Amino acid sequence: MHHHHHPPPSTTRTTTPTPTTTKISTPFIILATTIFSLLLILTFSFTSPPPHPHPNQPHPSLFPNHQPHRLLFHQNPNDQNTLLPPPPAIAYLISGSTKDTSRIIRLLFAVYHPRNQYLLHLDKKASQYERDDLALYVQSVPLFKAAQNVNFIGKADFVYPMGASALSATLHGASILLRVSAHWDWFINLSADDYPLVTQDDLLHILSYLPKDLNFVNHTSYIGWRESRKLKPIVVDPGLYLEEEDEVFYATQKRELPDAYRLFSGSSSSILSRKFIEFCILGTDNLPRTLLMYLSNSPSSSSLYFPTILCNSRKFNRTTINHNLRYASFNSRKEALPLNTSNFNDLVMSGAVFAAPFEANNPILDQIDSELLHHKHDEPVPGGWCLGENETDKCTVWGDAEVLRPGPGAQRLEKRFVQIFSNGTFRSSRCVYE
Repeated sequence: MHHHHHPPPSTTRTTTPTPTTTKISTPFIILATTIFSLLLILTFSFTSPPPHPHPNQPHPSLFPNHQPHRLLFHQNPNDQNTLLPPPPAIAYLISGSTKDTSRIIRLLFAVYHPRNQYLLHLDKKASQYERDDLALYVQSVPLFKAAQNVNFIGKADFVYPMGASALSATLHGASILLRVSAHWDWFINLSADDYPLVTQDDLLHILSYLPKDLNFVNHTSYIGWRESRKLKPIVVDPGLYLEEEDEVFYATQKRELPDAYRLFSGSSSSILSRKFIEFCILGTDNLPRTLLMYLSNSPSSSSLYFPTILCNSRKFNRTTINHNLRYASFNSRKEALPLNTSNFNDLVMSGAVFAAPFEANNPILDQIDSELLHHKHDEPVPGGWCLGENETDKCTVWGDAEVLRPGPGAQRLEKRFVQIFSNGTFRSSRCVYE
């Protein structure tokens, strides 16, 4: 049984498959694209809640305060009592494929915090046994049951590296997270290849000082010959409409770039505000729907969708920061290289929140767990909500999830934000046409 303890006085809360050469006719492409784009839009607009809703309330020791604001007392007796908002919360979509169950569980523990929401997705390349195994494991962890913040997608989607199915899966997951909880502020999509470099207490502490409408997305409007070659082909992604795995089809013709809006490319991984996710999912403007239909037969949908909407929308283009807070190392072909222990110092010095790609069970993950996150890979990262007295059982006794204990990672992240926001350079780099 877990007991509710008040935080000690010293604890204060801080404010694919390879593309084939198969050719198909353009009329079929247009018909298929129209049908499946409409189905996509309807799916995102009317997504049902996850198949396993939680019938009970979260454990009271983790969430003792149900008021929108809690009363905090300053240590200085001359200060007046001050009402402070609770820390922000993050909605995570964690995706993987076959043989990724253990990697997803490890990543879940590494980014876990009771305040956040988590949605796990194993795509259709994974067997139903793997999905059931993941679900049973999640339901067996007492902490996840107590916080009631880990869900999973039972009916999986196909996800191809090329085409629109990866974007479809991301939007599908985001729409579910909107329905699961009204109390999160940012959306982060992670794959089994990702891993954090700071604790959630570090990240939530720093985010508590930032406006909640900021969006962190790498973007550029530069479309050179390489990018143009990737954007003009017309493809059909079978992951959008087939129940079995197939290959991406190429059409015989190509298309011109749109002139109604300017295309921006960037990374598919980002940190997006709830307001922006609602803008994309709820369809209050034509741009998200129009762009979704255009990208449904584009080979580079995931890297174009969010940057293009952000930078073409007057409502959001001033909220866009041209940095996704992730570390990656690229070769001359702009391909991300697998990270290993030789990259560790660069990871730390980067001040990034996440890094990728990591291979399964690479020793650098153990080094990150030991030196940066201070936890075992099958246990949550200790935070202010962990009240156990021994190092080995800190998180077996639960306290108030609003209490944060930021560490050195918060200092690294703060330094990175100072660099991003200094001298107004971030304003000059927002959604600039090149």
